[in-house]
Order: sequence, then C-alpha cells, then structure tokens
Amino acid sequence: MIEPGSLILVHLANPTEKFWGVLVSLEAVGVVFRGLSLDTFEDWVTELARGEPASLGLATVFVPLFRIERIFLDEQVGAVESYRQRFERRVGVSVERYLDLAAHAGSEHGPS
Repeated sequence: MIEPGSLILVHLANPTEKFWGVLVSLEAVGVVFRGLSLDTFEDWVTELARGEPASLGLATVFVPLFRIERIFLDEQVGAVESYRQRFERRVGVSVERYLDLAAHAGSEHGPS
C-alpha cells in the first residue's frame, strides 16, 4: 500500500523526470515527497558509503497531479533489488534508520 512514509519511485511527464524518495502526502492536487532524482541516487549513495561530506541530499518536492505519470513502491521485483536494498548494501545501514523515519517522518539527517 502506498501511504505516507513509503519509499517510492515517481515518474513525471512534461518534462520526463524520475525521482526516488519518501512519500509525505498524496492528494487530489498532487504529491509531496522528500527525494532526489534517480540520476543522482548512485552519486548520493557513493558519497555516503565513502563517508564523504554530503554534497547531495533529499529535497522536499510538491508535484502537481497533471505531471505525475506513475508512482511505484520501492520494492524488489524478481531478482532486481529495490533502491532501498541498494542503499543498505552499499551504505551498511537501512534507509529508514539513516533518515530516522520512525522518529521524524520525512526528515533527513545522517547517522550520529
């Protein structure tokens, strides 16, 4: 079920863009999520895995409904791992723990 706090993939039209992030809200007018472009996901994970100072991170974004083409849950499909699993494998901590989703729904900060 796609609900606030879910890790999602958002595909947009006009222009075509793809994002990964945490759903904040899904309303009739659009969607709010904290995320980043799929084009920068691997760079972000690489920075974190190397322990480098973060130059990339999640931003809070509102997208009007007319731009949304699809929203997917970030989940494994067959042998293809999810972005959540990629993050955990490379960084060594779960996305939920890194973003502290249980305590601060939608907020971002690094591990202590």
